[in-house]
Amino acid sequence: MDELRRIFEQNRRWVRDTNQNDPEFFARTVKGQSPHSLFIGCSDSRVAADVITGTKGGELFVHRNIANQAIPSDLNMLAVLQYAVDVLKVKNVIVCGHYGCGGVKAAQDLPTGSHELVDQWLSHIRQVLRMHEAELESLPEEQRYPRLVELNVLEQVNNLRNTSVVQAAWKRGQELRLNGWVYSLADGLLRSVEPEMQTV
Repeated sequence: MDELRRIFEQNRRWVRDTNQNDPEFFARTVKGQSPHSLFIGCSDSRVAADVITGTKGGELFVHRNIANQAIPSDLNMLAVLQYAVDVLKVKNVIVCGHYGCGGVKAAQDLPTGSHELVDQWLSHIRQVLRMHEAELESLPEEQRYPRLVELNVLEQVNNLRNTSVVQAAWKRGQELRLNGWVYSLADGLLRSVEPEMQTV
């Protein structure tokens, strides 16, 4: 319970500091949002989108799940994507994975069967593993796991590229870039795993 009490205390401190440093912050915030990017990231508590990007409230529309997946059958992700692209008119969609991702590591290892729903969710990463098995097997052992993190990001970007939401946006000439990034827990840096993709 002490952790929850501390959160409320920190919230009040943040409100006080925000009002002192930017008296119009809450008045602006309540009027609406116009984020420039949709950030699809991992649920890992160490990878908070606004913290690692240094952005402020209102800049990023955020969707997080285990291992930053953009699964074509995930209605939650698709609804977020559609709202971000069609309503908020974001100009960027970012899939951001991270080195040290427990979901990717668990997918690389044999499933234990003890977490049935998580194992089912991670089956999509196991598919990425099978698709790139030859490349991964050609690498030294210590490079396989980090490379699988990167390949997972690339596959999720590819999944987004093929959604009807993204295809329709590009067809109507909407500016929309897809980006694959990886965050390093070790040094705090973001890295692009491929050049941004766009058709307009």
